Amino acid sequence: MSLELLSHQLAEFYDKMSSWEHSIVKDSGLSPAQMHTVEIIGHNQDMRMKELAERLGVTTGTLTVGVDKLEKLGLVQRRPHEKDRRSWLIVLTDKGKKMYEEHHAFHQQFTNEISGDLTLEQIKTLTEHLDKLLKRL
Repeated sequence: MSLELLSHQLAEFYDKMSSWEHSIVKDSGLSPAQMHTVEIIGHNQDMRMKELAERLGVTTGTLTVGVDKLEKLGLVQRRPHEKDRRSWLIVLTDKGKKMYEEHHAFHQQFTNEISGDLTLEQIKTLTEHLDKLLKRL
């Protein structure tokens, strides 16, 4: 197996995941970037703007615009940080939590579907390899 084949497989995997994600998100009324923001907040709970921007790979200025839109949609709200007066936490509203849970369920279903033919040992090995790859990104 060559690195060229791996490169092709990674690109194809990304394309298919991206296409699947777009097809799921389109019915939510959100953009993929907005849904990804909701997903990260839901997975990590309350997050500081700076932490969220780093996870999304955007500037805090760009994130501010995105959070403003999500706030207008009633999905998130800003709360002052209890220990740091300069920081704001971004938290999901009840509506945002519901959207996160629905989207997360799609991810769980998708994972079950694509891993259905794998043994537990193969899933463990895949998870270990993905973890190594993700640490390099």
